[in-house]
Amino acid sequence: MELRHLRHFVALAEEGSFTRAAARELIVQSGLSSSVRALEKDVGAPLFVRGTRPVRLTAEGQALVGAARRALDAAAASYQAVRDVRTVLTGHLRIGAMQTSAHVLPFSSWLAGFSRLHPGVDITVRHLPARRMLAMVHEGELDCAMVAATPDGGGDLTVLTLASDVLIPACGPDHRLAGADSVTLGELAGERFVETHSEWGTRTMVDAVFAQAGLARSIVCEVGDWALLADLVAQGVGVAFLPRRLNADLLPASARSLRLVPLRDARVEHRIDLVAPEGYASHPAARRFMAHVRRQLRTQSGDTHLD
Repeated sequence: MELRHLRHFVALAEEGSFTRAAARELIVQSGLSSSVRALEKDVGAPLFVRGTRPVRLTAEGQALVGAARRALDAAAASYQAVRDVRTVLTGHLRIGAMQTSAHVLPFSSWLAGFSRLHPGVDITVRHLPARRMLAMVHEGELDCAMVAATPDGGGDLTVLTLASDVLIPACGPDHRLAGADSVTLGELAGERFVETHSEWGTRTMVDAVFAQAGLARSIVCEVGDWALLADLVAQGVGVAFLPRRLNADLLPASARSLRLVPLRDARVEHRIDLVAPEGYASHPAARRFMAHVRRQLRTQSGDTHLD
């Protein structure tokens, strides 16, 4: 049973004329007749008394017409529900974000603006490592995620680049490299490192650079927060790679004493992406959020960062 057959049946029942019903449905009379015959075949009974003017319903037709109207109303409501999702958003948006996203990007501002524009959307933000968030987007556990790009990429995902930066070696003011103009990977290989956890995108990038150079390094402390990492480096626990654009206002006062020593034989890129499933595999709210962030990026002003 097709919706168009039900629609043609109801039009004929209400108009009482093949001519008027065909005009109402914008089809030829023969097409309307064929549609009604197809519906009669589906239900196994005649629905109209043939040869009467106006066209008159049989007992079976009278029994069907109310149910047909309800079915057409339900179908219209279903289409409207889809249109509502695409225009007036409702539902639940699950976003993954790096715990340290505020250091580099105005994530809270983007989120607040989106929530004001779409008050019908409930939002959950989860702070997880980049690799885990990528897997959760692929598996449908997150609708979108802000991740530090990893060498293996996002796969079948829509990727919006939010920021691109360079990771630079940093040390405390009393470290032997504090006064150096630059440093090589080989000179860093023997240092004690303070690092992020192994699933972080930035950690993956730094590990890859050392592996490609055939160098090992000693990681003496792993943390999950840039502020804590910067504080430990400033206090002499070890050296670390820090994004140049870390928001200095969100770091501890000790971070002001950090010394950044550029690499002269390698470059470690730090890129942050917003990812979501491609096309209509993505949640409508995720597509809208990505569009909202894209607009904000066009007008985004510079942040305070480490110099």
